[in-house]
Amino acid sequence: MPKVNSLGHVGLFCKDLNAMRNFYENILGMTVTDYSDEREMVFLSSKPDIEHHEIFLTTGRDVEMHGKIVQQISFHVDSLNDVREFHEEFQANNTPIDSVVTHGNTASVYFRDPEGNRLEIYYSLTNESGKLVQWKQPFRKEIDITQDNEEILKQIYEMTFGSEEK
Repeated sequence: MPKVNSLGHVGLFCKDLNAMRNFYENILGMTVTDYSDEREMVFLSSKPDIEHHEIFLTTGRDVEMHGKIVQQISFHVDSLNDVREFHEEFQANNTPIDSVVTHGNTASVYFRDPEGNRLEIYYSLTNESGKLVQWKQPFRKEIDITQDNEEILKQIYEMTFGSEEK
């Protein structure tokens, strides 16, 4: 039986296409790969050489701003430093932050785009052998992402294993 091997892209209807484009392009650092002013569409990618678009934005949102449409859209980042820098960027740009947490296997920041869609940026934790940390879900504990990497990892380890000793 065939199966999918990854998420291709997410399309969002928007009330204010320009505000949404600005957020995804200038706050999240995605690249506009295509757009149509005539059809009011914007295509964005975090890796345009590999994936034409991961986010597709278009006008036509006809639900109230607080209406529940999307549970979350999550973006992977390459390091704890990226998580911390995004957190700082969100604070500097008054981006609403819902929470900063670990799921035992990640360091995550949950936040909102200009139209209230819930987003997550996260770094997947690895063990000493470079394999992804496995942790039973659901698991969610608040962390302080403003510390250095060693302290962040120590926090997460203490929350998951109950001790800083390995």
